[in-house]
Amino acid sequence: MMDRKRFLNLMLATTTVSIPFYTSGFSHRKQEPLSDIRLPSYLKAGDTIGITSPAGFITLAEIRPAVELIQSWGFRVVIGETIGRRDFTFGGTDQQRAEDLQMMLDNNAVHAIMCARGGYGTVRIIDRLDFSRFRQHPKWIIGFSDITLLHCHLNSHIGIASIHAKMCNSFPSDWLNADPVQIQTILSIRQALSGERITYTAPSSPANREGSAEGQLVGGNLSIIETLAGSSSDLDTAGKILFLEDTGEYLYSIDRMLWNLKRSGKLARLRGLIIGGFKVKPDDAGEEFGKSIYEIVMEKVGDYQYPVCFGFPVGHQRENYALKSGVHHRLIVDPSGVTLSVP
Repeated sequence: MMDRKRFLNLMLATTTVSIPFYTSGFSHRKQEPLSDIRLPSYLKAGDTIGITSPAGFITLAEIRPAVELIQSWGFRVVIGETIGRRDFTFGGTDQQRAEDLQMMLDNNAVHAIMCARGGYGTVRIIDRLDFSRFRQHPKWIIGFSDITLLHCHLNSHIGIASIHAKMCNSFPSDWLNADPVQIQTILSIRQALSGERITYTAPSSPANREGSAEGQLVGGNLSIIETLAGSSSDLDTAGKILFLEDTGEYLYSIDRMLWNLKRSGKLARLRGLIIGGFKVKPDDAGEEFGKSIYEIVMEKVGDYQYPVCFGFPVGHQRENYALKSGVHHRLIVDPSGVTLSVP
């Protein structure tokens, strides 16, 4: 049931919430990459998914279709205090958003956490969070876009796998009239949470660089990954398969961000590179950049030999499938197309 009061009473009875604000120096301190990533337990019928909004604001009415569908899958749903709250563009103040997420991280009655939407704001609370209890009892965290910050932090700093996937604001309002792509991508969240093996495919592209690779899958929103450089949430990509997506950026801005990844070494020791959806903002008149997204990417990886693919179904688009960040995957890019799977 969607019982916010019962949920909060349960958490207050079992958890003492303390949201410290860590001093600078912690968030900028570089650390050794983590070699082992733990997988949270997969969910079964009757388990509970908490919904919170660590970034932008969203109303209870807007998340209702997601809540009803998740309940139809056999899961319980609890709704955090940030749903329906608003502090300008945010889902409540920084303190409120941090407290809401902290309670869900700490409480063992919550088995997974779905972020209600992206937007902006997770970076404002990440250093207020205490992951010590979460390390002892990890759970799946679900989201994309601004939630890329949590995926990167969990991968490089905490050592816990997570799920890069659509959020509540992407669920169709009428499931019966949803198109097949919407249905398949939403159902991939249930499959990921339940531990089902999923094989993802993408059509061949003339720009692809063929090959095969195996490694831990990491990535998300290019803008977020770039801004984390030098922080404790900085994403270590060595020996991994990296996937990237973005939206609303000029071509020159994408070029600049990829130069950052190249110059910081994030592209040098990859096993493979997956380019998802990139909704490019049209160049201003007289300021045309002159290179396509394909040319921009291949220019940066020309010195390396790993497989590269374009048009993968992940990003700010309908074809945005649930990907397990931190989990070992196999990538195959050949003339027939692209396959990504857990071996």
